[in-house]
Amino acid sequence: MTVKITKCNLEDLHILREISIETFNDTFSNQNSPENMKAYLDSAFTSKQLEMELANRFSQFYFIWCDEEVAGYLKVNVHDAQSEKMGDEYLEIERIYIRNKFQRKGLGKYLIDKAIEIAKEQRKSNIWLGVWEKNENAISFYKNIGFAQTGAHSFYMGDEEQIDIIMTKPLI
Repeated sequence: MTVKITKCNLEDLHILREISIETFNDTFSNQNSPENMKAYLDSAFTSKQLEMELANRFSQFYFIWCDEEVAGYLKVNVHDAQSEKMGDEYLEIERIYIRNKFQRKGLGKYLIDKAIEIAKEQRKSNIWLGVWEKNENAISFYKNIGFAQTGAHSFYMGDEEQIDIIMTKPLI
């Protein structure tokens, strides 16, 4: 298995949008109403929304490739791009999205390592992320690599309020 990570740019918008919708739908559609899924997908992953996110100087996107195919991506945020005010010493991992056929190949760990590398390059002392409280596989994965729950916040899926667990990992 050959793995590489490349930075995304505006020319990658189409595939970024495709992967976003595919992976979010695959992961969460069984646990949410079709109406709430549609409402979320129609706002979070429009071309215009993703273009704005790609243009934000405090956000970065990276594709992960597995055997010459885009398997998923990572989105990280610093400063004002973070979805919660965590401070300048933090880097947020906002998204780790891996396509179903590439699950369980260790690609999530590659992306976590990339986020840690970026955080260290930017002299951040902590990384954090939010994970849906019902996403037990992801929570277990993050705990196994050194993240701990440090809080929670609301996340809206359409008109339904859900809870994301905030998990943090110190880097020093």
